[in-house]
Amino acid sequence: MGFELIVDRWLHVLAGIAWIGLLYYFNFVQGPALAKAKADGTAAGITTHVAPRALLWFRWAAVVTWVTGAVYLMRAPQLSFVDAFMLKGASATIGMGAWLGTIMLFNVWVLIWPNQKKVLGLVKAEDAVKAKAARVAFLASRTNTMLSIPMVFFMVAGPHGLPGLR
Repeated sequence: MGFELIVDRWLHVLAGIAWIGLLYYFNFVQGPALAKAKADGTAAGITTHVAPRALLWFRWAAVVTWVTGAVYLMRAPQLSFVDAFMLKGASATIGMGAWLGTIMLFNVWVLIWPNQKKVLGLVKAEDAVKAKAARVAFLASRTNTMLSIPMVFFMVAGPHGLPGLR
């Protein structure tokens, strides 16, 4: 494996750790903490200072993870970007992970981020719109949490012995 592929793979892994780590943080730490903070009137610190910064890292870690994964699929001699997304040959197993990651990236940029901007007040919205936006962002985030488990499995399964899907 060439030096560029090693660097790309490490960037992919590190960005993926940041992305999924923040996903789990939002779902298992910040969400429950925010509910308690709203009850005692201290939510402003989280929604003003923590959430926007965490969401910045979250969405760009998603992009870097996806781009470095795509580059790896294009450059690795034993894999093919097209075959991965067509679920063909030796690239089929990792392709399942790539598809799940692509769906998750879509959720981040099309569902979670635009709705979180409304919830956090970064975009003006009425209370009813904010409530709907919060629900959409919540459901998309929980969906990503559930998709992350098989995504990680398929991303590492191919190189560690699971034969390609047929």
